[in-house]
Amino acid sequence: MNKFALAAAAVLMGAGMAAAEPLLGMWRTAADDNGNSGLIKVENCGAKLCGTLVKAYGPNGKEIKSDNIGRKLISETVNKGGGEYRGKVYSPDRGKTYKSKLQLSGDTLQVNGCVMGICRSGGTWKKVK
Repeated sequence: MNKFALAAAAVLMGAGMAAAEPLLGMWRTAADDNGNSGLIKVENCGAKLCGTLVKAYGPNGKEIKSDNIGRKLISETVNKGGGEYRGKVYSPDRGKTYKSKLQLSGDTLQVNGCVMGICRSGGTWKKVK
């Protein structure tokens, strides 16, 4: 392979990494109405993003068992630009799925959702490194 082809390949690979979706990865949720929180793995689900609960924590911060482990808490989510995402979010403490608005700012994610005109905050989630 010639030097030009190698340089072009390096530039294309670098551009792909620079354009990586910032919502991908692990997120620690805010405490819900019961004081429980979780660890959500956000990944690509086709052309959209989804987030699956991989661990749950009780009010004391210790890991607990939950029937929701493995459940998609974020679904049908798309990047609208400017750090804004729209999709759906499931709230285990309420047993409801909300139309979501997520606002990403650095390593924090402000989560809000509405169902039948009733809106609530899902708090601020923090990215886990």
